[in-house]
Amino acid sequence: MSVKKLKILFVTSEVVPFMKTGGLADVSAALPQMLSEMGHEVRIIVPKYGAVDTRKYKIHEVVRLKDLHLDIGGKDVVYSLQSCFLPGQKIRVQIYFLDNQEYFGSRNSLYVDPINGNDYPDNDERFILLARAVFELISKLGWIPDIIHSNDWQGGLVPAYLKTIFKDNPLFTAFKTLFTIHNLAYQGEFPKSSFHKTGLPEELNSEKGLEIYGKINFMKSGLLYSDVINTVSETYSNEIRTDDELGAGLKNVLAKRKNDLYGIINGIDPKVWNPEKDKFLIKKYSAKSLELKEENKIELTRKFGFQYDEKIPVFGMISRLYAAKGYDLLSEAFPELMKLNLQLILLGTGDKKFHNFFDKMSKKYPSKFACYIGFNDELAHLIEGGSDVFLMPSRYEPCGLNQMYSLAYGTVPLVRETGGLADTVIKYNEKTEEGNGLVFKQYEADAFLKEVKRALKLFEDKKVWLKIMRNGMKSDFTWNASAKKYIDLYRKMLNHE
Repeated sequence: MSVKKLKILFVTSEVVPFMKTGGLADVSAALPQMLSEMGHEVRIIVPKYGAVDTRKYKIHEVVRLKDLHLDIGGKDVVYSLQSCFLPGQKIRVQIYFLDNQEYFGSRNSLYVDPINGNDYPDNDERFILLARAVFELISKLGWIPDIIHSNDWQGGLVPAYLKTIFKDNPLFTAFKTLFTIHNLAYQGEFPKSSFHKTGLPEELNSEKGLEIYGKINFMKSGLLYSDVINTVSETYSNEIRTDDELGAGLKNVLAKRKNDLYGIINGIDPKVWNPEKDKFLIKKYSAKSLELKEENKIELTRKFGFQYDEKIPVFGMISRLYAAKGYDLLSEAFPELMKLNLQLILLGTGDKKFHNFFDKMSKKYPSKFACYIGFNDELAHLIEGGSDVFLMPSRYEPCGLNQMYSLAYGTVPLVRETGGLADTVIKYNEKTEEGNGLVFKQYEADAFLKEVKRALKLFEDKKVWLKIMRNGMKSDFTWNASAKKYIDLYRKMLNHE
């Protein structure tokens, strides 16, 4: 018996290599690609921002999808859907770009005005347009998906439209909606006056519908009206429905839907993150040739002007510099950290206060601490390959990718037990010799420092340290495993009849 191949329409607001602000863009390329390599038909719909290079990616007009009209709050909006394929792949994944000059084409930045740092005031209209374009695309093409897979608040209205204004349309009765939360902290909140622009029935303009705390909330729409919800790790899926802080005002909505809420960890792309093939490393290596990893450490310390010493562990850190990533904890622990026998290298950009703090610290402790404020892909790979320990002391972390890169590179992750970090990093146990990293629980400087000191102690015993490195390199966090879980979830949704 042949298993039915699925048709999936993936609704997202960013996809690499076209545009990116965070992990959503990586997922939106890697997951559809892996699903299509497994024999399913996936198409992606995404806005066409000004920075997208039409010629480079051979993006072309589609006659049937040209000059479409939509009324948004009494305004006639004209848009087109253009097409190309996800570049550089054997199996072609088709992308539809939502092209509208006013909302997307005239702006290089995705959600935030780069001049004043505030969200664009018309983000409501921009993502109403994205949600409505989904239905237009399906009608005009006559391509009927089994699953519409919407992501984050930008795709949050899709399930609401399906359950209300399109519920009697025979074209749209066959498919189910999956809504993925990548980060619950960003919810797409707008003034109550935004509601009439959506064209949704008036009964949704209430606390029972899209309203929460006096605002219209696109994330809430996705949580209420999708058939199934998932998020990017098992632990985070439990945290957001039980913990007030992580539930970010939507805890009760999620708690009511706990039977429809799943967690599937994101994967990593082994074509990009693999120490055996990484072009940015001085020396490529594997679990069998771990001595070659040391060459990358030598190069990393040289780059930052440190004295290389095989007995001194290098701690690496790469992330956006925000308090939620554990930088307030790191700042508090900093004077104590600098008394320890370690070297610390930091790469990232974010809050000005952290820029200033780390800048000052690199001048104060030049032989032990260095930072690169900004982003540099080549350097990110060298830090992953050349560090002994990778720090992720996050306050919360829906999934996290760097701990998985670190495990693949034999760089021991030191993390706080939260979200995806708790699901991927298992605390090393000296007695059983099991575990692939170092973990602390309380979000406190003392708990963090205690685990750093434990790392230093374990590092002194080369045999033990090699064991932890190898344990990490055995873990499989590629998209292959995660994509299979998505397929199981899609099938489960379709069999709910």
